[in-house]
Amino acid sequence: MEKDIDVLQQYKNIANKLKKKFLKKPNVSEGSGQFGSLARQMKSEDSPHYAGLCFLAQARCEHTLGNWCTESHALLEAARSFMLAEKDIQETMGPSFYEHLNAGINCYSHAIRVYLENNQYILAASICMEGLNKSGQSIQHYQRAVELLQPHPLECLDAMEALATVKLNTKDYDGALSTYTEMYYLALEKGPRCFGGTGFERAVADILATCEVNRLLLLLLLQPTPQRTRPEHAKLLEKY
Repeated sequence: MEKDIDVLQQYKNIANKLKKKFLKKPNVSEGSGQFGSLARQMKSEDSPHYAGLCFLAQARCEHTLGNWCTESHALLEAARSFMLAEKDIQETMGPSFYEHLNAGINCYSHAIRVYLENNQYILAASICMEGLNKSGQSIQHYQRAVELLQPHPLECLDAMEALATVKLNTKDYDGALSTYTEMYYLALEKGPRCFGGTGFERAVADILATCEVNRLLLLLLLQPTPQRTRPEHAKLLEKY
């Protein structure tokens, strides 16, 4: 309890320094550094929820200063800290209303938005691909990564494979089948061009084989009626 009071008091002291005062401009850069130092201290002391709060405060300071790169980094640190706090609660089977999980997702989403506003599409997609504790919660982020990586086929295929895996884990077999089908045709169309060279021909063949096997297994599991079977799926079933 004493530690909690001490941390909150330090947080409050830094925040008070940033309040606008008559004829005195607050030193936002100094405040950002102090929030960052307190966040790292909390991180080293295994207090991820407090670390997350401090990193988030640092991100707000950097936003005020117009430093989008440092702002996004602080947002990512906040997101990871909140996710770790949620993981700790789950592992100790403590009561949770998923407030840390929601805070983490919000910080991830905010960081993605900052990167997109500054045309950093690959970085935004990489954040979308970061693991989340709840598979169902991560689907929209993986889907967003696929959309962002359309101009980059190789990275897009990796994102699609991750998306398909999450859908399998959440028993969305129809969704997984659709994703593997899209992945198959993307590799077929873009593969020879983006995997140029003999060293990468095998990589294309492996992707196509993986997609084909997974599509076949999913079709056997789902057993769609002839009327609901897509032509490309019917052709695959006939092949075997």
